[in-house]
Amino acid sequence: MSVKKIWTKEERYRPYQEWDKTHLALLQEKAANSKWRLGYHIQPNTGLLNDPNGFSYFNNQWHVFYQSYPMGAVHGLKSWYHLTSDNLVDWKEEGTKVFPDSLYDSHGVYSGTALPVSDQLFLAYTGNVRDAEWVRHSYQLGAWMDASGTVQKIETPLITEPPTGYTSEFRDPQVFRYNDGYLMVIGAQDETEKGKILTYQSSDLLTWQYKGELEFTDKEMGFMIECPNLLVTEDAALLIFCPQGLEAAICFYENIYPNTYVIGDSYDSEANRLIQPTALKNLDEGFDVYATQAFKAPDNRLLSISWVGLPEIEYPTDQEEWAHCLSSVKELLIKDKKLYQRPVAEMKQLRAGGALEFNKDSNSFFETDTNQYELMLSFDPLSCGTLTLFTNKEQNKGLTINFDSQHGKITIDRSQAGAVFGEEYGFVRSFSVEQKTLELQIFVDSSIVEVFINEGEKVATMRVFPEAHQTGVHLECDGGYQGKLWQLRKTNQ
Repeated sequence: MSVKKIWTKEERYRPYQEWDKTHLALLQEKAANSKWRLGYHIQPNTGLLNDPNGFSYFNNQWHVFYQSYPMGAVHGLKSWYHLTSDNLVDWKEEGTKVFPDSLYDSHGVYSGTALPVSDQLFLAYTGNVRDAEWVRHSYQLGAWMDASGTVQKIETPLITEPPTGYTSEFRDPQVFRYNDGYLMVIGAQDETEKGKILTYQSSDLLTWQYKGELEFTDKEMGFMIECPNLLVTEDAALLIFCPQGLEAAICFYENIYPNTYVIGDSYDSEANRLIQPTALKNLDEGFDVYATQAFKAPDNRLLSISWVGLPEIEYPTDQEEWAHCLSSVKELLIKDKKLYQRPVAEMKQLRAGGALEFNKDSNSFFETDTNQYELMLSFDPLSCGTLTLFTNKEQNKGLTINFDSQHGKITIDRSQAGAVFGEEYGFVRSFSVEQKTLELQIFVDSSIVEVFINEGEKVATMRVFPEAHQTGVHLECDGGYQGKLWQLRKTNQ
């Protein structure tokens, strides 16, 4: 089937049931044959995946939804696709659960969160509606999902319109328990086109009272804030969000939009502000992370999952009728007002057999069975060098990670890693790490790489689209090092 080159507005918002059934079957066939399909990350069967939604623990299982447009690798009429897991690694597809089929979400089921309440899962999300003049109207909506997976929408909106002084760019509610009731934080834009985070409170999840703007910085946060998540613990308050149009002087970034965070000593509910917040920081130092969603799990871990893809960027898999994926699940830890992001311990369940061990005296180049592995490296103090993934025998291609632990600097270059994309935003990312012994834990899965540095002090995530013969690993280092590599199995989906 030829790829659709031009999508009209009418096609993007055509109801699912009006599409010919053969269209989806042809898309599935093309996507399934993609050379860049993933082994252990969540990916769409067809079409476009974007924001993770409703990440939660309910009915003795982990749940995640994602915004989905199954009819093509473009942004169109969105729904929520549902997956469940027993171990945060193997995800079972449960199908589309929240459809754009009501008066208040007729043009898309947009992002939101989920909260277990008694024997049901409460879903809060934004309904997108366009009028005859194509003007946007945003409604904050609710639904209940029972243990069987049946979803029943709440007939009337939780919040019918943004407060006075704010535009219809008003979306992505996060709902969580706070004190004896519930708190909602939501991304917004004021009438001067400045990004804000608004808060609401409720005692019953149905009636919401506006509290005002969340105070967490004295800097301007661009023209819009998306996907805010506030996690309050006994020791800190972590706010994760996506400011669009942020000035790079406030927090340097090179992606089209950053995913950022601040950490406060606590959250003052009466004043509606974070106490002693840090400066704004990048959540991920790579090329492709956005719309991260996090929550506090019943075992008290702070867990997160991200969209690995960016708005308004064309990716090579668009031509194969699928786009984007979700990151692996990370555990977030806060120590001395510093954020550490680590792969959840359950990721070890993916290791297929024993590790290949190597060191300075081993061969510096070797081929992996597949581009689906975990690599751990520990370098002697003051080491510097270059690690190249997705390389070939000629060693003239690959994703390069240059490291200098003496000066505390890492530079990642994907310009020679395979299919080229996102040229406008550059091929190189450089960032600082602590000047100490360097440890890298790297997860490679066909067309995604997640790099964890010094036990999660920094993380860098990126999509890479290599050719089939690019399965080599090459390491040059001026000091000693120890390394282990595990091939990883595919997940049981």
